[in-house]
Amino acid sequence: MAGIRLILSDFIISFMWVWSGALIKLFVYNFLRLGFDPNVEFIKGALSIINMFLFAFLGNLSKGGSYNPLTVLSPAISGDFSRFLFTVGARIPAQVLGSIVGVKLIIETFPEVGFGPRLKVDIHHGALTEGFLTFAIVMISLGLARKSPGSFFMKTWISSVSKLALHILGSDLTGGCMNPASVMGWAYARGEHITKEHILVYWLAPIEATLLAVWTFKLLIRPLKEEKSGVRTKSD
Repeated sequence: MAGIRLILSDFIISFMWVWSGALIKLFVYNFLRLGFDPNVEFIKGALSIINMFLFAFLGNLSKGGSYNPLTVLSPAISGDFSRFLFTVGARIPAQVLGSIVGVKLIIETFPEVGFGPRLKVDIHHGALTEGFLTFAIVMISLGLARKSPGSFFMKTWISSVSKLALHILGSDLTGGCMNPASVMGWAYARGEHITKEHILVYWLAPIEATLLAVWTFKLLIRPLKEEKSGVRTKSD
């Protein structure tokens, strides 16, 4: 029952995530009409951070629901095999499906919103960009989960600002997505979801970067239990 609830949460939250991004864009450019205003990026950034806080709260409320496959893949790699299978076979497909349905309804409702992020550089440059951005955000997320597991505000603030900064770094190259599910939704709407560019840049590179980040974190950082036992030994 808990597994089904988690799958439904992933679907709904992924659906809401692609809608929230489109609504922020429409609000800034169509409603406020700030197309060439120098403050447009600041306003978009502020709204994006508020949006990430909202979805962090929804994740807590749903007891783990997520809109990003990389977010659920990272702990699944470190967990047992049944958890990994559940993540890859059920949770990630639910996130992808939620994004596809969400984008389809967005385009039908607001055709002027566009067709999402596109690759603006060659395939190898794009794969390296998405891989680097993913590696960075996964390492930050793992560090936050380890150092401040109970501090919701501070952890969400650091994570949100980091994601926004990395997104800006990659926005002119790949879109700075770091989210294969939402990119899949837009690529499916364009009929480009099975192209080599999409699979390599937005799926393979981020997944490999996630694996590398998890393994690197394990190599560099001692498990918390070992660290605590070491501190107790010194105190004794």
